[in-house]
Amino acid sequence: MDDYTRPKKILIVRTDRLGDVILSTPVIKNVRLAYPEASITFMCRPYTKDVLVGNPYLDKVIVYDKEGAHHGLMGSIRFTLQLKRENFDWALILHPTTRAHVITFFAGIRLRIGWDRKNSWLLTRRIPHTKHEGLRHESDYTLDIIRALGIAIVDTELYFPVSPDDEHQVETLLEEIGIRRGQEFIVIHPSASCPSKRWPSEHFVQLARTLRNETRLAIIVVASGPHDQSAEALVTQKLALDLRGRLNVAQLGALLKRATIFISNDSGPVHVAAALHTPVISMFGRSDPGLSPRRWRPIGESAFYFHKDVHCNVCAAHGCTKSFACLAAISPEEVARKAMEIIYG
Repeated sequence: MDDYTRPKKILIVRTDRLGDVILSTPVIKNVRLAYPEASITFMCRPYTKDVLVGNPYLDKVIVYDKEGAHHGLMGSIRFTLQLKRENFDWALILHPTTRAHVITFFAGIRLRIGWDRKNSWLLTRRIPHTKHEGLRHESDYTLDIIRALGIAIVDTELYFPVSPDDEHQVETLLEEIGIRRGQEFIVIHPSASCPSKRWPSEHFVQLARTLRNETRLAIIVVASGPHDQSAEALVTQKLALDLRGRLNVAQLGALLKRATIFISNDSGPVHVAAALHTPVISMFGRSDPGLSPRRWRPIGESAFYFHKDVHCNVCAAHGCTKSFACLAAISPEEVARKAMEIIYG
């Protein structure tokens, strides 16, 4: 039973999105502090690999690409056999998915701990899943997995690696769009994964116009794709310099580390900025407890958010009948005031 109490090889699993993985980075450090001699590997999706490569508390990153190399039954079998050859003692499954539970089960990992959802009978230890109650922050919920193993929580700091090479590449891009070395600038990210997270396009336009006129700082827009409506409006109205589609996740981190302030919808990049201690403002709409800012806000002394209660009886985040009035109620003026308060100290 020594591999239960003194594991030699530990696999940490989180296969969801960018912000989720960043909010899980305290798990990595606390496991390393508890087991300094163990080999620690993180299993993630391709688009979150850059969050983890370069983390000093990890030995290895394994990418699970279910849409690509590991697609379908045969792909999952190949990946499972890859894990089996690693001979992991523990699997810490931070986000419940049936695939993660099945793969770690058939990989023969002796201790498999996670949440009591998504065929959790495949696990050896199950933690009650209460995240939908939204009483705590996601980063704290995630630490419950290792608390259950008796691991002390020594550090809750988020971590995002930024390499000198990524910083150099970003400086080159900035020079291409007219930003001098050492020049201050604002970054705006108007993208989000669903309508319930998107502040109105016209609000972003008004915000950018106010900040440009009042601060005289350059504004850079980044977006998840080249066709984001809000980002397009900022560029076509010549309110922002355009870096849409020109950055990978690691380079986004280097850009946000360099930025004076970052303003964004509720999305993964707000947690990148928070991890780098760059001042960040995020606009939140949803009031359902499990989706609310109590659970998902950016955290840290330099992290701020806006959220309006428009007194919905039930928050239908993915079928709103009020045209997302909660987001529209956040005015560009109040966001601009907060941004200028941060910029000017």
